[in-house]
Amino acid sequence: MITLADGEQVCPLGQGTYQMGRRRDEEIEALRRGLDLGLSVIDTAEMYGTEELVGEAVQGRRHRTFIVSKVLPTNASYEGTKRACERSLRRLRTDYIDLYLLHWIGRHPFADTVRALAELKQEGKIRRWGMSNLDVADMEQIVALPHGKECAANQVLYNLRDRGIEYDLIPWSARHRMPLMAYTPLGEGRLRHHPVLVELAHRLNATPTQVMLAWVMRSPGMMAIPKAGSAAHVEENARSLDLHLTPDDLKEIDRAFPPPTHKIPLAGW
Repeated sequence: MITLADGEQVCPLGQGTYQMGRRRDEEIEALRRGLDLGLSVIDTAEMYGTEELVGEAVQGRRHRTFIVSKVLPTNASYEGTKRACERSLRRLRTDYIDLYLLHWIGRHPFADTVRALAELKQEGKIRRWGMSNLDVADMEQIVALPHGKECAANQVLYNLRDRGIEYDLIPWSARHRMPLMAYTPLGEGRLRHHPVLVELAHRLNATPTQVMLAWVMRSPGMMAIPKAGSAAHVEENARSLDLHLTPDDLKEIDRAFPPPTHKIPLAGW
């Protein structure tokens, strides 16, 4: 389990919703199946256009769901952040958001956004707030602000092909006891046929998808939020929680996908 700063524990495997909405009934069924399997974290954003879908999926299951949503940078002024949160609450059909993030860096000062986030938390409209797509230097600015140390998480791109955060952001986050949420943990599906992953999955009686997710979640404080548009895909993802990669397995993966040896600019938005 991932333990947040306030003691709340969540499953390290969540459910993403980016680019959902094309097969609404099937996707709602998938999200509900995930909740049944204990995948409590559902990630959405005002930009995704999936908040209403998530709101429908969690009806009757809200107490088992940890909802993450995000404010667009263009809306992240002090007043704009508050208005955006109210809109998200209405679309999600809920009284509170469990974790509310700034989606990426925009033109509005961090201080204004963080002040609004802190007040939304005090008002009970969000339980926690955090950042997305922020590198170490940006996160240093956040934690230096009034209420900045309340930042509960940072969501960033991370997969076998995009390992740059291992050089400095993962160690920084560990020192600050701040969980990271890995989006696109499967590399948009492009890695499933890599021969090393196929062979390793065969030896482990698993699938390449499960190997990739287990690899992302190998580190304490790292959550993976893959999208799954069907119940069968959710079930495949969920089985990664039981997959253990040995040190030899990890060395084999490192040979195929070398870890960074120098600072790499943060990938993503």
